[in-house]
Amino acid sequence: MAWKIKKGDTVVVIAGGFKGAEGKVLRVDRDGCRVTVEGVGVRSRAMRPSPQHPEGGVVRKETSIHISNVALSEGGKPTRVGFRMVGDKKERYSKRSQSVL
Repeated sequence: MAWKIKKGDTVVVIAGGFKGAEGKVLRVDRDGCRVTVEGVGVRSRAMRPSPQHPEGGVVRKETSIHISNVALSEGGKPTRVGFRMVGDKKERYSKRSQSVL
């Protein structure tokens, strides 16, 4: 089965603590069925000084959320994604507006 959410898509969170938040997909983890969305699931972590972080301090980082908790965003509203064949080519389309994604 093809994955409906891809890196670079704009998604809206439809369930969980960040419900209603919108952002761009930064990473898709197909093995764990999780996505990392920009500005969603941000956690703070204290870091000791190291070569990568010479001053240490608090680092904010996006964590992944389950793919079932996001939906593709179209005009700020969630939409389902479908696939259809156009000639010999398969394309993704929005089921809300029937437009090609």
